[in-house]
Amino acid sequence: MRLHNDVTHATLLALLAGFSAFDSAAVRAQATDPGVRHAAMDGGPAVPLAGLTANEAAFFQDGLMRFSTAKVVASSTGDNSGLGPRYNSNSCSSCHLQPFVGGSSPAANPLPAIAKAGGATNTVPWFIVSNGPIREARFVAANGVPDGGVHDLFVVAGRSDVASNCTITQPDFAPAGTGLTGQGGNRNVVFRIPTPVMGAGLIEAIPDSVILGNVHADAAAKRRAGVWGHPNAHQGGNINRSANDGTITRFGWKAQNKSLLLFAGEAYNVEMGISNLLFPQERDETPSCQGGNLTPNDASTFASTMPTGVMSDMEAFADFMRMLGPPLPAASTASSTHGSALFTSVGCSLCHTPALNTGVAIANGDEGAPSAALSNQPVRLFSDLLLHHMGTGLADGITQGAAGPDEFRTAPLWGVGQRVFFLHDGRTGNLIQAIHLHASQGSEANVVVQRFRALSASDQQDLINFLRSL
Repeated sequence: MRLHNDVTHATLLALLAGFSAFDSAAVRAQATDPGVRHAAMDGGPAVPLAGLTANEAAFFQDGLMRFSTAKVVASSTGDNSGLGPRYNSNSCSSCHLQPFVGGSSPAANPLPAIAKAGGATNTVPWFIVSNGPIREARFVAANGVPDGGVHDLFVVAGRSDVASNCTITQPDFAPAGTGLTGQGGNRNVVFRIPTPVMGAGLIEAIPDSVILGNVHADAAAKRRAGVWGHPNAHQGGNINRSANDGTITRFGWKAQNKSLLLFAGEAYNVEMGISNLLFPQERDETPSCQGGNLTPNDASTFASTMPTGVMSDMEAFADFMRMLGPPLPAASTASSTHGSALFTSVGCSLCHTPALNTGVAIANGDEGAPSAALSNQPVRLFSDLLLHHMGTGLADGITQGAAGPDEFRTAPLWGVGQRVFFLHDGRTGNLIQAIHLHASQGSEANVVVQRFRALSASDQQDLINFLRSL
């Protein structure tokens, strides 16, 4: 654990003694999470970035349609998208649906129904429950060696659009724990819930230099709080960097993905089992479970005369995410305004940076002119996009790139007021509990959580009200 010298060993022991457990009764006496903030647009259409050109808007709508379409193994109507053989869901929007398409895990979990779609004979794993979050499962180890990879929940065996001799089986996730929280079961299985993609194009358009400049902002305050943060990097020091070109990676729970195109291609193959131009091989090549599809399943269509028709689904998904608008905050109140000031004074903003800016000339489909919707824009994401040690309490034992077993990207907080589940594994739907769970041995958030706990009941409530206004 790396802490500044100002935080003495004795101070650390005192901090950890106060973080030994989350006392729900005590927290209820101090402040209450008002719950998911509802808005008029909930459940409505996805909202694009302001200022899109007509062409950008057309590509956004095409991407939205494909993002929302349920995929199959093969069909007589020509939809041979190649679902499976192993998959977690059958459409992008099923996982990104709260409060509308492009968001996060919805309150009503769609996976129990998807497990049986098309006649599949899947068993619903213990950690997928009707009122719990969508979860992706990773194994810490397999066959005695470190693993870390996604083990898909479902298989296509039994479906009407695959050969009857497809007999592959689901992974074994036993023993079971508590389904709603995902805690207490097989210690080798860890979970991730969907990250919202609203405003993702703005995040993609933030220059590396802006992220690096922010590393050095408020340096003295960060040292006093024991906050260090770094990008996911093997090259160039302590920033999250792509091992391919050395630029800063920024998408995913561990900032493991560089771009929206890579993010889309990986998810298509990992979450739906649909191979594509970036990931052209099937994750499971059992011949009887392929449905007779070509590989890669998702490719460009050269014969089409429609401009959007030549694109692969993967490219359309990336376009949709790139041009999807950011979450919209609620109108300020006296409470949320005061809470915003407390958010800074307590030290939450040392990691959850309120705003960064995009580059001055971001291209988006027209090399002759920058996109006005993406260029020179404020990004009110409340994240530094860096990795931070979150301690033993949140550690998942998985290493991705330079992100170690207890390290996670600072989760952007824009839209947090409308989220149902929190933390990387969705173990809680209570925002106050999520704050307390940031504190454990080795966490960079220990000092900040202590400051939050020291606030008066009314100040804690104002800070929570501010977060729920985002």
